Amino acid sequence: MPNTREWNVRIFLYEDEGNTTARAVLDTGETTLTGRGVARCNPEDVDIPEIGDELAASRAMAELGRQMMRAADRDLQGVGAGPLPPKARAAFGWPDMSL
Repeated sequence: MPNTREWNVRIFLYEDEGNTTARAVLDTGETTLTGRGVARCNPEDVDIPEIGDELAASRAMAELGRQMMRAADRDLQGVGAGPLPPKARAAFGWPDMSL
């Protein structure tokens, strides 16, 4: 039988002196997951808040997506399905070269 569900994601952005933080909150009606993301403006670049918003929000949503995938993997294992092999992680924005 067909079934339609609506899940809502809200994104909250906070910007202060070239640093932007984002929180993406998924509400399924039964559970809530939260992803977080951060972006900072290089001191040598022009501060364009919209770019910081886009980067921080996309990073928060990417983290939220990873949490959803882990939850689905746990649910699959709970019904007897084996884990999927790990995939290469995609990078977003400039890589952190300090590691």
